[in-house]
Amino acid sequence: MGKNPVRVLVTGAAGQIGYAIVPMVARGAMLGPDQPVILHMLDIPPAAEALNGVKMELIDAAFPLLKGVVATTDVEEACKGVNIAVMVGGFPRKEGMERKDVMSKNVSIYKGQASALEKHAASDVKVLVVANPANTNALILKEYAPSIPEKNITCLTRLDHNRALGQISQRLNVHVGDVKNVIIWGNHSSTQYPDVNHATVGDKPVRQLVADDQWLNTEFITTVQQRGAAIIKARKLSSALSAASSACDHIRDWVLGTPKGTHVSMGVYSDGSYGIQEGLIYSFPVTCEKGEWKIVQGLKIDEFSRKKLDATAQELIEEKSLAHSCLN
Repeated sequence: MGKNPVRVLVTGAAGQIGYAIVPMVARGAMLGPDQPVILHMLDIPPAAEALNGVKMELIDAAFPLLKGVVATTDVEEACKGVNIAVMVGGFPRKEGMERKDVMSKNVSIYKGQASALEKHAASDVKVLVVANPANTNALILKEYAPSIPEKNITCLTRLDHNRALGQISQRLNVHVGDVKNVIIWGNHSSTQYPDVNHATVGDKPVRQLVADDQWLNTEFITTVQQRGAAIIKARKLSSALSAASSACDHIRDWVLGTPKGTHVSMGVYSDGSYGIQEGLIYSFPVTCEKGEWKIVQGLKIDEFSRKKLDATAQELIEEKSLAHSCLN
């Protein structure tokens, strides 16, 4: 007997990331090659015609796993019965804009979507916030959807994690699949800390293989931190294909589990691990099993790393207070 379809909501579905992610979901890249899905696509009224065009293309692609498509500009209809919510919709960051410039616009969007999810989504809905500022948008969503368990609200730092894997793979000229256990700590912003101290290729430490601490502690970090801005400069548009692919990775590992001996980076609700203030949405190394994530404990944090972990936490504390002032 076939599996029951899973309802997957994508907000901002007519936008760039939305257009990239919906075929990935429909093809099984998010939930596996034997899991049928029903796509719920939400966008704003001015994008209604474009959204309908995306629906037409999904029908035309004749995806065997796609059991239905809901395309709507009504947030309540979009959230009805969804099991997974990928929150891509938000006010976009454009070249020259700081993240704080987009904060107030996104806070009000997330407040409205939180209450619709709380009222209409499945009680065990898993939420992934992609739209920036992702960590703080997830925090706002949590505050306005108190009945959704805090462990079910996450934000995307897998894109940064994958960028770090890519940079190490290029530097060492090895396949990206052989690089494991990089960590992104903190905020999905330019204060994030890409950490290779626990990363390996095969059974060898990355730091030993690269044999260039100067590069690892400077250029590597800034390249990963500023990769989003570099892509905006090159494409005149923000990352879409890589963001969509990373969102699929995030959900797939969360739902289906991480491979043994491998951890990934997810923005999750801090429980005070590694001295990070409780109640922030902060990127940690996690393992996933049976639909639950768990922060990897006991990793050694050197003095250089400690400063980086604290600096990105400080930015999140400031963002949280700025977001609250936007709400008032």
